Amino acid sequence: MVIPKFEKLVSSAVPLKVENVDTDQIIPARFLKAVAREGFGDNLFRDWRYDGQGSPVALFPMNDKRYNGQILVAGKNFGSGSSREHAAWAIYDGGFNVVVSSFFADIFKNNALNNGLLPVQVSETFLEKIFEAIEADPATQFEIDLENQNLTIVSSGEKTNFDIDAYKKQCLLNGYDDVDYLVSIRGEIEKFEQVR
Repeated sequence: MVIPKFEKLVSSAVPLKVENVDTDQIIPARFLKAVAREGFGDNLFRDWRYDGQGSPVALFPMNDKRYNGQILVAGKNFGSGSSREHAAWAIYDGGFNVVVSSFFADIFKNNALNNGLLPVQVSETFLEKIFEAIEADPATQFEIDLENQNLTIVSSGEKTNFDIDAYKKQCLLNGYDDVDYLVSIRGEIEKFEQVR
């Protein structure tokens, strides 16, 4: 998988105002039969998006035509449960580049960062402002600026900062996975080897 460079994203968002979303809800275990990263988006939130007959559930946000965009906004404690990397794959393959929440499970957060998906953690107060902005106007735009580590509600100008590991930030800005990063510092590694 090629990870594209991430610098700045301006997009509308899909609201999932549910707390304690675990990885089995993100991508049910019965769909974990492939090892390639593609194709999991079709079953993202499968048991919430579709009923027992496979028909879309009209009230689920991803099926609501008012909502679209590359940002998923979720309730507190997103990505808990098992450590399956497929959860990050499914969200990314489902068309999202960013997930916003007031708290992420650590393993999910690391899996997301390793797969080009940016988890943006904000305060519960700011998360509520985001949900309110989407409720007022489903087309409202948000700006995610990775370089400056901030999220802005474009319509109001309200802004908040978010934390990210410096190494993971560098990888996302350059479109690197761990191997790409090592290749990028090959000269430094060779110099180090020569003086050892």
